Amino acid sequence: MAGNFGMQQLIPIVNKLQDAFVQMGVHMSLDLPQIAVVGGQSAGKSSVLENFVGRDFLPRGSGIVTRRPLILQLIQGNAEYAEFLHCKGKKFVDFNEVRAEIEAETDRITGSNKGISPVPINLRVYSPNVLNLTLIDLPGLTKVPIGDQPADIEQQIKGMIFQFIRRESCLILAVTPANTDLANSDALKLAKEVDPQGLRTIGVITKLDLMDEGTDARDVLENKLLPLRRGYIGVVNRSQKDIDGRKDITAALAAERKFFLRMIQQLQTDFERTIEGSGSAQINTIELSGGAKINRLFHERFPFEIVKMEFDEKELRREIAFAIRNIHGIRVGLFTPDMAFEAIVKKQIGRLKEPCLKCVDLVVQELSNVVRVCTERNQCKDQLVLLIDCELAYMNTNHEDFIGFANAQNQSENSTKSGHRALGNQVIRKGYMCIHNLGIMKGGSRDYWFVLTSESISWYKDEEEREKKYMLPLDGLKLRDLEQGFMSRRHMPIFTTENGKNV
Repeated sequence: MAGNFGMQQLIPIVNKLQDAFVQMGVHMSLDLPQIAVVGGQSAGKSSVLENFVGRDFLPRGSGIVTRRPLILQLIQGNAEYAEFLHCKGKKFVDFNEVRAEIEAETDRITGSNKGISPVPINLRVYSPNVLNLTLIDLPGLTKVPIGDQPADIEQQIKGMIFQFIRRESCLILAVTPANTDLANSDALKLAKEVDPQGLRTIGVITKLDLMDEGTDARDVLENKLLPLRRGYIGVVNRSQKDIDGRKDITAALAAERKFFLRMIQQLQTDFERTIEGSGSAQINTIELSGGAKINRLFHERFPFEIVKMEFDEKELRREIAFAIRNIHGIRVGLFTPDMAFEAIVKKQIGRLKEPCLKCVDLVVQELSNVVRVCTERNQCKDQLVLLIDCELAYMNTNHEDFIGFANAQNQSENSTKSGHRALGNQVIRKGYMCIHNLGIMKGGSRDYWFVLTSESISWYKDEEEREKKYMLPLDGLKLRDLEQGFMSRRHMPIFTTENGKNV
């Protein structure tokens, strides 16, 4: 409101000019932006308009109820009342009287037998609960004439509607019920004729609570089916039973809020079930998904990426030596300088960023598959980068896990002599494999559940991992493929010792 103060002052002046020109029967070419409400019969146009005002004041009934255009000027003020242009000076405080006056003024021009007229009714509503807007309620489209309606009733109503929505300054509020096919929407069809690019059309989907079971309006509300520049808005209006029972607008808005809140809570429940694995009606039996896939990423894929990181021992020692000598310069040092230690260790810590961020990307991708929404900003990534940066900023050499330079050198020398590097017993892969050549008496081959870690490979009777059959340490072992023979083309790896003997 404050950012558009000049327009707020201009609107009342132009409204007065419009009233003056209408009384003189002269067309006014100066147009301010207006919002025209377009839709078929019983689409919910009146309820949408009443929600703008917060009052129940429009005529209701079956068939065509709006038979003359209603130009509704909303003006923000301290008191709440209504004025008609044809009842100059009379203030309507009771909005039931406003409804009765609309019906009486409509019948005065069109008669009481469903006739129509393009002559508008001008109504002003002053209220502290409204914005300064001009809304136009137009008759709903009908194809079969009834009562005193002319034979070309459909064409007359279309001409009446086009008189307003052809203006470039007019926003089109295309109202369509959710329980009808959007492709057959009369409102969108009319809007497309004057606004083919959908630049000034706003889609309003009513009666979301009356959709058939098993259907939803997701594609429509996500602007995928018939895209509009300004998109679609879903609303839940009062039913005819609510109207007959005198349910006011405030209670209707509260019920609408409760409806959408229940939808969000259901989405939250479904999301939690998918992630936590507490069970749902739709269980993926083809592949891992949701929480199960995320569990695998953290406990199998991520450790595998860490274990897969390798470095050249000789190259590392060479870097350490160069760092020490460059820091000492022309001097000969007796102790290892801290700066050399920090430079080497920071470089190794920094290598953890890539597998960490890769794991985050995989988890986010899976979460996106669950909720069908991709977040533009991933705070988890930022937290991980911050954690790594914190580790780079300060290294706690007093920590109990810090082994010290001397012990590190001893372990490095021992690993060089033994020919292997200790990585920790981390799980790399699990799954079923077949062991061949068990002997003719034992059946020749058998399937077992294998667990491959960085230190050993074990196999169990089944995936419960309760009954371990054997564990084979990987120290000093090599892996080679068995050459394919003429009897079989199956891929079979063989573990051998350094001397080439089969294990």
